Amino acid sequence: MTEDSQRNFRSVYYEKVGFRGVEEKKSLEILLKDDRLDIEKLCTFSQRFPLPSMYRALVWKVLLGILPPHHESHVQVMTYRKEQYSDVLHALKVIRFVSDATPQSEVYLYMHRLESGKLPRSPSFPLPKAFEQYLNLEDSRLLSHLKACCAVSTLPYELWFKKCFAGCLPESSLQRIWDKVVSGSCKILVFVAVEILLTFKIKVMALNSAEKITKFLENIPQDSSDAIVSKAIDLWHKHCGTPVHSA
Repeated sequence: MTEDSQRNFRSVYYEKVGFRGVEEKKSLEILLKDDRLDIEKLCTFSQRFPLPSMYRALVWKVLLGILPPHHESHVQVMTYRKEQYSDVLHALKVIRFVSDATPQSEVYLYMHRLESGKLPRSPSFPLPKAFEQYLNLEDSRLLSHLKACCAVSTLPYELWFKKCFAGCLPESSLQRIWDKVVSGSCKILVFVAVEILLTFKIKVMALNSAEKITKFLENIPQDSSDAIVSKAIDLWHKHCGTPVHSA
């Protein structure tokens, strides 16, 4: 039996006996020991499995290009990155896009937009149409209700898709979603939005105006967030397939 097939067998066994994640953690540790980190394999791992919290920051930094694949450069590059952060923050204050009173999440968003040449931001955003498509597949009656209430165009798309659910879901749930976003699959955001509607279907169906529906969705109960994310990931795999991890 090859090393890969043995690893796959152990993964299935651990999951069946209730130790899901044990073998995945070992696989990630093997990937992180390489002198030159394999970006493609790290992306595949992040899309297939939740990242262990102790390695999440490192993996995110590598996948986002904040740190290079080579371990020996990490300390020096982080020094440069801290200087870069200070320079960009100063620039945003000078042009009065942020101040000391600006929420930190908005500061980070403006910094990203400035560095990517998207300040001010572009108003166009393609994910709402994909959201309608998958909601229709999962529950066409619910989508029809939203359309009848003229709520489709007023849903909190900026909160969901531009802020990636920051301010909507708690940090513990956000991390699992952002694992997928950071590794290149923004489409997971669509399925989180769909699952929010499915989870609160009874409540939404009882509301009869776009204003009431949007207000509720902007302040959903937090105690259901972990279940929403788990079901959203299942929906994502159902419609988009499961990436194959090769460690």
